[in-house]
Amino acid sequence: MTIPARTDVFLATALVAALAGLSPAHAAEATALTLYRSDSAALYASNGDGSVDDGYAVVHEQRALNLAAGTQDVVIGDLPIFLDPEALALDFPGHEARVISQRLLLAHGANAALTGLTGHRVDVLGSNGESLVDGTLLRTGDGLLVRDQLGHTTLVTRYAAVRTQGADFPTGSSLDLRLDAAHAGQARALLSYPTSGLGWRAAYVATLQSGTRCRMQFESRASIANRSGRDWRGTRLTLIAGEPNMAKASAPRPMMAMARGFNAKAGAAELPQQEGLGDYRSYTLPAIVDLPDSSVSQVSLYAPRAVDCVHTALYENGNRFQPQQPMLSEDFNPDGGNTIVSTLKLRAFDSLPAGYLRVLTADRHGTTQFIGEGRIDDTPKGSDATITLGTAFDLRAKRTRTRFSVDKAGRTLDEAFRIELSNAGDSARTVTVREHPQRWRQWTLVSSSSKPSQQTTDTLEFRIEVPAGGKAALDYAVRYRWTPDENPQP
Repeated sequence: MTIPARTDVFLATALVAALAGLSPAHAAEATALTLYRSDSAALYASNGDGSVDDGYAVVHEQRALNLAAGTQDVVIGDLPIFLDPEALALDFPGHEARVISQRLLLAHGANAALTGLTGHRVDVLGSNGESLVDGTLLRTGDGLLVRDQLGHTTLVTRYAAVRTQGADFPTGSSLDLRLDAAHAGQARALLSYPTSGLGWRAAYVATLQSGTRCRMQFESRASIANRSGRDWRGTRLTLIAGEPNMAKASAPRPMMAMARGFNAKAGAAELPQQEGLGDYRSYTLPAIVDLPDSSVSQVSLYAPRAVDCVHTALYENGNRFQPQQPMLSEDFNPDGGNTIVSTLKLRAFDSLPAGYLRVLTADRHGTTQFIGEGRIDDTPKGSDATITLGTAFDLRAKRTRTRFSVDKAGRTLDEAFRIELSNAGDSARTVTVREHPQRWRQWTLVSSSSKPSQQTTDTLEFRIEVPAGGKAALDYAVRYRWTPDENPQP
């Protein structure tokens, strides 16, 4: 789009008047922000500086424009730094004007700070502080194109400073528009665009309660990060849980200063409203909020509640991998090592968006201490979520193969193991031993010193009681079979 030089003072005055009402603080109504989940570490980092090109948000802003009748050029400033130019749209709900063409002026490079001043009245100063030209800034680039009060246009290529005539210094990108207005007056424009530098993820805190039964106090929050280079004041906020596909590599992507901004209470009337949105879930906050730049804010997703859980000491060998043919090599013996991990499982009382769960417990002095953290994926209501808390300090395991034989003529393989468990703690522990017979998909449990607590097509699970300061052992044997057409690997 080519913007021709204008000589009429009226248009320049109208342009400045229009831009005077374009900052977010003067928006006709609250800006609506829709944030998508992002796990970008840069968004939530407490030691990061500047803006971050991660995350994904869709913005709906209303701007009040003072227009002249007929065709004119208008610049909308104070847009975020990172935008998707192809998805930016401007609409006039009252049909006061129509967009002929548009150009996004990106806020990057040496002239990034000046981009937001396009259309504003500026005073360009020389090296000695003298005024070189005073007027409306039309364009930045290799030089500054400025139109003065008499309509004369000057290209300034060498200057020392630019002084704005207003109190505000717009920042970010700008939208250069050519509009055709039916009549002069104020028009309400709806501006929509995706941007990055904004994102959210769930943050859960579980405090284990005392007693033999696994039960915890569960808190659900949303961590909302703003590293977009812009403050968002008086916004209506909606959070989207799920993973929409982002096809364009050039578009914003979903992937601390310490938390500031807002921290909503957990009263029922103040909790977000949850509903379905296509294949995803949305959480609409009940009140207008502020999101200062370089901040991580938190708001409650659900009211705190007591939740049942399953706390397990787990020794696992192998996984659910299944080979393409029987594995007969004696060296094929996946070893689970000697560590036993502590896991925590809970059943989702409602839709739990993906995020991180911090687990706490009280020590003997009553002080709450951190004992582990893990990620929860998107979990529908009624489904289980499991995280690994860490390695159990007092528990150890040793796995030894006690028998191995192959009968190729009979197409069978027999294998047996002994798993020794030790407990150096001062209380008895139950260890869950989870084995995955992986040599072939056809197998049977021939014998075991303890009855399996669970058996599936790819898993054997045993619960072994290990006394305080003592040891226990599990012995089991399996037999694999294959057919003549299933060619085993030697």
